Amino acid sequence: MKQLLLFDIDGTLVDTGGAGLAALLGGMREAFPLQASGSLPPLDLRGATDAGVIRTLFAACGIEDLAENRSRFVEVYLQKLILGLQDHEDQFRPRALPGAGALLSILAQNPEQYSLGLLTGNLEAGAFAKLRHFNLHGYFQFGAFGLDREQRIELGPIALARARVATGRDFRASDTVIIGDTPKDVECARAFGARCIAVTTGGFSSQEMEPHAPDALIPDLSSPDELLRILGGWIER
Repeated sequence: MKQLLLFDIDGTLVDTGGAGLAALLGGMREAFPLQASGSLPPLDLRGATDAGVIRTLFAACGIEDLAENRSRFVEVYLQKLILGLQDHEDQFRPRALPGAGALLSILAQNPEQYSLGLLTGNLEAGAFAKLRHFNLHGYFQFGAFGLDREQRIELGPIALARARVATGRDFRASDTVIIGDTPKDVECARAFGARCIAVTTGGFSSQEMEPHAPDALIPDLSSPDELLRILGGWIER
């Protein structure tokens, strides 16, 4: 039985070193210099969606949540994100997380067994900007993204629908695995009947993740054999 693997990005595959947060805040101040001239609210980006983040920032600055305002913000945010990832002064030091590239390469060599997609809180262009910086973008052709829904818990069915369009295959939720680093990844998987493999390379330790009962909990992606063993145990023949 073929499995659909849906990867989170931040804290799972990559660490932008703060470039993402800086681009969000800097994007607000540049796109709306009058409204965002004061202090901006603290943001907890762990498991958040960009739709929720934008709503929070707009509300704090008294900006109407209109399509034209979102477009204005997103344009500046993406510019700042790309510049931040390419920073040559070591301000952020973005990095791919241990084993991410090697694991994706191994999985991509087995297309009969695995289809790879994204389930991320990043808006689509931001997701691929981050992946492109680390040359990981070629592994993914579809996914559910942070402007599709404000609540991450609602992204699962969107990912399944897009997997169907991209691959021509109807994946069951029981054949789907989310790989992420926050309790919200676990909640998202539970919401549509998928499984979740959690890693501790994001903001949550194993002790913090265990009470949320992911189906598997591993330190990082540096042991492909371990992850493949876990996935193999879930294949329904």
